[in-house]
Amino acid sequence: MAEGDAGNNQRQNEEIEAMAAIFGEEWCIVDACAKTFCIKINDNKEHPKWTIGLQVMLPDEYPETAPPIYQLNAPWLNAQERVDLSNSLEEIYIQNIGESILYLWVEKIRDVLLKKSHMAEPGPDVKKKTEEEDVECEDDFILACQPEYSVKPLDFEIGENQTEIEELPTIDHGIPITDRRSTFQAHLAPVVYPQQVKMVLAKLYENKKIASATHNVYAYRIYCEDRQTFLQDCEDDGETAAGGRLLHLMEILNVRNVMVVVSRWYGGILLGPDRFKHINNCARNILVEKNYTHSLEESSKALGKNKKVRKDKKRSEH
Repeated sequence: MAEGDAGNNQRQNEEIEAMAAIFGEEWCIVDACAKTFCIKINDNKEHPKWTIGLQVMLPDEYPETAPPIYQLNAPWLNAQERVDLSNSLEEIYIQNIGESILYLWVEKIRDVLLKKSHMAEPGPDVKKKTEEEDVECEDDFILACQPEYSVKPLDFEIGENQTEIEELPTIDHGIPITDRRSTFQAHLAPVVYPQQVKMVLAKLYENKKIASATHNVYAYRIYCEDRQTFLQDCEDDGETAAGGRLLHLMEILNVRNVMVVVSRWYGGILLGPDRFKHINNCARNILVEKNYTHSLEESSKALGKNKKVRKDKKRSEH
């Protein structure tokens, strides 16, 4: 096996493990030897109206120089909808050549289904709009991640009698990244209880600069030793799909007992998909700096052992 193919093979295995950890039974193996997989994606897990089956085969050259070979299974899609969705998936690949994109494809399809569902049954718009969503048509991520990730970061109360073990963690701040007048900065804190997540957010929002950020995207992972599962969640804060991507990065890196908040101050110039890369790069840099990352081999093994993940579902009050 060539050196390049060996590297692709390792990255494919890591991505397969991550997809299985994230989506559980929704992620199915069609042919392990041929690296063919499928996943059913719908607009609502409890009462789905629209479903698309995505089948992918990973060639030896993926992700370095070739995209996955894919097939969309959805008889209800008309010809134009199928073409538009295929173009969107291929655009994601072009924008992320050399990177693992299966998660991005799944989330894109889910966004399309959510959009179709909302168009069929219009309701009150309760999602925080981004400055870029108001003017940017090139980026199709226009609906929130999963509904359970829709939460207001400051919609909570902290009790007066905190226990000593739930004291405010130390918060570290990363080096800002600036691109076309937009600035991104990551903040990191160790957390072992959900209440500490709220405390960290409240402390950060005491800073007027952070509170005034266009978006404060965050994700956290807490390892429950007794149950050997992860308690985790994320928040887009109006930057659609950014929280899910940040959490996906943390899963790939197999970090635990930590939360990362990435503040973004919009500078008036559209960045398109580059803004997601900056958010993840800020997060990755501070996680590496604070020694929360493991080797890729360790991460892959850990993901295979810890596929059961319990999400801390939170609901926002509108």
